Amino acid sequence: MRTGILALVIAALAGGVWWWWQGRMAKPLTADALTARLSVPLPAPQGPQAVYHLGHSLVGRDMPAMLAQMAGHDHASQLGWGSSLKEHWRGEVAGFDTENAHDRHRPAAEALDSGDYPVVVLTEMVEIRDAIRYHDSARHLALWAERARKARPDVRLYLYETWHRTDDPEGWLARIDADSARAWQGTLLAGAMAQAGVGDIYIIPGGPVMAATVRAIEAGAVPGLATRDDLFARDDAGAVDTIHFNDIGAYLMALTHYAVIYQRSPKGLPHDLTRADGSPITTLSPQTALALQRIVWDTVLGYGLTGVSNG
Repeated sequence: MRTGILALVIAALAGGVWWWWQGRMAKPLTADALTARLSVPLPAPQGPQAVYHLGHSLVGRDMPAMLAQMAGHDHASQLGWGSSLKEHWRGEVAGFDTENAHDRHRPAAEALDSGDYPVVVLTEMVEIRDAIRYHDSARHLALWAERARKARPDVRLYLYETWHRTDDPEGWLARIDADSARAWQGTLLAGAMAQAGVGDIYIIPGGPVMAATVRAIEAGAVPGLATRDDLFARDDAGAVDTIHFNDIGAYLMALTHYAVIYQRSPKGLPHDLTRADGSPITTLSPQTALALQRIVWDTVLGYGLTGVSNG
């Protein structure tokens, strides 16, 4: 009996703390206010910018390494197995030792507190609905952003918008299309950017780029690629991974990061790159690479909220 009462008391206190925090958070920005905040283009950076990546396997080791080769910049990261921003904040990162066993790892708190990175890319877990419902996404996006900005007021902050499993019962393309406004913008950005000390957070539209690329592939407009599965990894038995990218998908996301962070077209960037371990990536033809580069740039220019001028 006493154990049951104690559990109820603890639950009530926990609930009270949650509601106390919710009461402290400023009301989320409206869609118009969010657009107004992010509609003024950022000045293009002058030269390579050191980049810090906080996230999980949809960041990975190889994509930041490819991006660094494209731009000639330094980078570091902290990764986990499907980890949320809340889990990174609380130091409860599944797979921490495994995912960060490489020379580009730097603990997130140390990295952001150092002010060494003029660009910080924050990545939330997916399923995004679960992140919002159970992991206080907007709050923890705000906490990480405020921390980075406190150490370096001129930091450029980005939210890397990702995607769901390709077998999503609601339809993979439909989820990407709908979640941009209702989740990534309407909940995460609108909630986080309303808080004091956060400032502006722009979007790197990974999911929309994936969707645009798949539509182009299925329309026969990407030489060398036949289906959406060509962007995703396979296991040893040849089964397609429904969420994790292969080298081509990683290259596509590196192009997307490049276009947003450096505010310039990725057309003409090299495609004979190496993975984080120094091994060469899957061979891409010049025609395939150029088609992907064009899709990325067109999508970034059409998305808005990236800080990139579409003029």
